Amino acid sequence: MTESASGGAARDPADRGRTTISDGVVEKIAGLAAREVEGVHAMGSGSGLSRTFGAVRERVPGGAKSSVTRGVKAEVGEVQTALDLEIVVDYGVSIRDVARAVRLNVISAVERMTGLEVVEVNIAVSDVKLPDEPDEEQPEPRLQ
Repeated sequence: MTESASGGAARDPADRGRTTISDGVVEKIAGLAAREVEGVHAMGSGSGLSRTFGAVRERVPGGAKSSVTRGVKAEVGEVQTALDLEIVVDYGVSIRDVARAVRLNVISAVERMTGLEVVEVNIAVSDVKLPDEPDEEQPEPRLQ
């Protein structure tokens, strides 16, 4: 044990204080990580109409939560977190393989960036995007 000039034990500066991570931070990390997986068409509610209304609400100030966190719910404790994701997959992909890849990518990103242990990632597949369905979610314009 190292003694400090004041006679007390010296502490590592990295151990002085507490870091808290909000649910929203973990939700953003998980949402981005899930979207990186091939076969994930969208996050959140399955029906095209619901996705359209959600996209409109996001553009209204004070509307819905951001598209990054849509379809993601996190419960964050002091050292662990649990996640629920709702995804829409592309037609023709193996849902089991996509869900496995989403879990792996989300766990890796959240644990690496936050230091929290991810105890579970529950995935609900709410819809399948068919090839002939129009894509209701329009990308945000770069210029306004």
